[in-house]
Amino acid sequence: MAEKRKIVITCAVTGSVHTPSMSPHLPLSPDEIATAAIEAAEAGATVLHLHARDPKDGRPSPAVEHFMAFLPRIKQSTDAVVNITTGGGAGMSLEERLAGPLAVSPEMTSLNMGSMNFGIFPMLDRPREWKYEWEKVHLEGSRAGIFRNTFADIERIMKELGEGHGTRFEFECYDVGHLYSLAHFVERGLYKPPVFLQLIFGILGGIGAEMDNLIHMKRVADRLFGEDYLFSVMAAGRHQIPFATQGAMMGGNVRVGLEDSLYIGAGELATSNAQQVAKIRRIVEELGLGIASPAEARKMLALKGGDRVKF
Repeated sequence: MAEKRKIVITCAVTGSVHTPSMSPHLPLSPDEIATAAIEAAEAGATVLHLHARDPKDGRPSPAVEHFMAFLPRIKQSTDAVVNITTGGGAGMSLEERLAGPLAVSPEMTSLNMGSMNFGIFPMLDRPREWKYEWEKVHLEGSRAGIFRNTFADIERIMKELGEGHGTRFEFECYDVGHLYSLAHFVERGLYKPPVFLQLIFGILGGIGAEMDNLIHMKRVADRLFGEDYLFSVMAAGRHQIPFATQGAMMGGNVRVGLEDSLYIGAGELATSNAQQVAKIRRIVEELGLGIASPAEARKMLALKGGDRVKF
């Protein structure tokens, strides 16, 4: 009997886009983030993609102490791969965004493959009671702000984290040009395959959440990287599960989590990250696919191992 193809499920636990007023289930405190991550791993997540938040008011935070308030507990409780953001949150400098990853030397970090408009201000259009003043400022700031990741920034991250710490990357590609930018770095020898692409759809400023775009991104990746890459699919909001399902059927891996969508179904807030993980796991398994264990994921992604991190 042929062995089942194994899928890596990434769970993006809290992110920096959604704010406390949007859902009572969004993890904000270190305890909530740790609990949510551990539950997601127990539900089947192989990789845990993590941001930190200030426990006082839930705003995105680059502070090392905020990361260290939950990372050791996660490591003690699960063997899942820990993936730390280098995107941080709106308005953070590159130095701030790198502070946590450089301090904790994770197996993986995210790496956005270009500067871009990243519009989350439409979330202001929905009436709600705001818990904190910073939430509206945070969302409105994306109307005039730019998420910066220049070629120089990307090269610095690859050298300091990749070469300096043996960290591998979840390359976040929000549009077709990001694939070509990544190919440039691979051709220069600044990153050695296998390449792990996170194809992202439905962010205002990036490529739209249309299935034709997923097919096109996959074709371009095939041309640029051949057999030297793996891909995962993530789509924002209501597109999350349909795109993940299609990505799995196309030979890819999947990403879910409350960073990307606060919902489990139409108009129904997800009560946890684990609920989303369990849903996509059920779908993937019903497609006849398997779920990669952390050990299998480490082999697939050429990771250094959980014993070589600093938390």
